[in-house]
Amino acid sequence: MLDEVKKDASLRMQKCVAAFRDQLKKLRTGRAHTSLIEHIKVDYYGSEMPLNQVANVATEDARTLTVTPWEKSMVAVIEKAIYKSDLGLTPNTAGQIIRIAMPAMTEERRRDVTKIVRAEAENARVAVRGVRREVNNEIKEMLKEKLIAQDDERRAQDEVQKLTDKFVAEIDQAMSDKEKELMQV
Repeated sequence: MLDEVKKDASLRMQKCVAAFRDQLKKLRTGRAHTSLIEHIKVDYYGSEMPLNQVANVATEDARTLTVTPWEKSMVAVIEKAIYKSDLGLTPNTAGQIIRIAMPAMTEERRRDVTKIVRAEAENARVAVRGVRREVNNEIKEMLKEKLIAQDDERRAQDEVQKLTDKFVAEIDQAMSDKEKELMQV
């Protein structure tokens, strides 16, 4: 029973870390990367679809992304969606291919993005700690119902704390890697 609780806690904490890493992919660095725009929603015949489901997104070179819609009628719609996104990107259309040149990041913008990374990391840490709190409450409830002994409760809480420390360390590592990537010129 305790093993199931610990496995559940580990799984939920892993999801918190994975969500944080996904957030980091969306933050713009100096280099072009397809994950920067894949999540942009496009109006596809009345329904909102992610860009990568209506077009082929690729990197042409270190500073240029290309978007090739699967239908010619989608070029203007995709271009409009990229303009509307808060990424500050300007698409250039040449026939059926949309090219997006990534502007060089200024030092000030790099610092702003670093602050965003730190805020996202703190949110992820809070999520992991929230999982820990819920699991610890579950363990205390088991003790109240006399399903486990006090020794088992203490041991389980220690193991949950070790899991929490491990996943918080992963978040910190991902944050520092992203900060190094951002500060490269």
